[in-house]
Amino acid sequence: MTSPRGAVALLLLAAVLAGCSGGTAASASPVATTTVDLPKSYRFAPADIVVPAGATVTWTNNDDFTHNVTFGEEAALTMPPGASVTRAFPDEGTFAYVCSLHPRDMTGSVAVGPGN
Repeated sequence: MTSPRGAVALLLLAAVLAGCSGGTAASASPVATTTVDLPKSYRFAPADIVVPAGATVTWTNNDDFTHNVTFGEEAALTMPPGASVTRAFPDEGTFAYVCSLHPRDMTGSVAVGPGN
């Protein structure tokens, strides 16, 4: 049996660990944008976006470490600090991506809808 003091300590530890999580909230809606930032925090911001078919998305690495954007079996689009990469999305669908160098913390998706 855990003492009340021990239970409080466990709750505080759980809250701290949850706050340090690099993942995105499951309830967050995709953001309508064609630009994704990689801030100094091992994440994509925003991680989940929505674009029209035919759009080109740009990811910009503002972190101090090299990251990449990898879609399934495609070659990684690598970004050293300060660099950007782009990818066109001609077809509708949802495309999951990851930084293959930091896959636990850095994931996202591009939902492509009908063009304008």
